[in-house]
Amino acid sequence: MGLITFENEFSVAVPPAKLFKVYCLETDTLIPKILPQAIVSSEIIEGNGGPGTIRKVTFVEGKGLTYVKQKIETIDEEDFAYSFSLIESNVWMEGVEKVIFEHKFVPTPEGGSICKRTSKYYIKDGAEIKEDQIKKDGKKTEGLFKAVEAYFLANPDA
Repeated sequence: MGLITFENEFSVAVPPAKLFKVYCLETDTLIPKILPQAIVSSEIIEGNGGPGTIRKVTFVEGKGLTYVKQKIETIDEEDFAYSFSLIESNVWMEGVEKVIFEHKFVPTPEGGSICKRTSKYYIKDGAEIKEDQIKKDGKKTEGLFKAVEAYFLANPDA
C-alpha cells in the first residue's frame, strides 16, 4: 500500500473556537445551513459524536459526488484539533483504502485562525491516484472554510 501526504494551510477571519464548533461539533446542523448549494445533509449514522462515530454527508445532485462516509478519529476541544477518515464514497475510492484528514485551528494575532490540514491518502496496491486531484480536493476544503467565514462575518452572534 502506498501513501500520499498533502499539507496545506489557509487563514480564516474566524476564531478557532467558532471554526472548531461548526466544523467538528455542530457539523450536522450548521454545515448544511451554511452551504445549502452543496450539502443536502450531514448526519451521524453510528455512534455518539466522539471518536469512532460514523457520519454520512449527502451532497446536492449533479456534481458527481453524491455522498461520503466519515469516521471520526480524534477530537481535541482544548487544542482545536480534529481528524476523520473518509471510509466510503460513491466516486474515486476504488484505488484508495482510506483517507485521513487531520485539522488544527491555530489562533492569529488578528483574532482569526490558521487552518492547518494534513491529508493522508492510503493507496491500494497497484492503484494510481493523481496528486492534482488531491490538490483540487484541498481547494474545495478551503472554499468550505471561506463559506464558514462569510457566514460568521454576516452573522457575528451565531
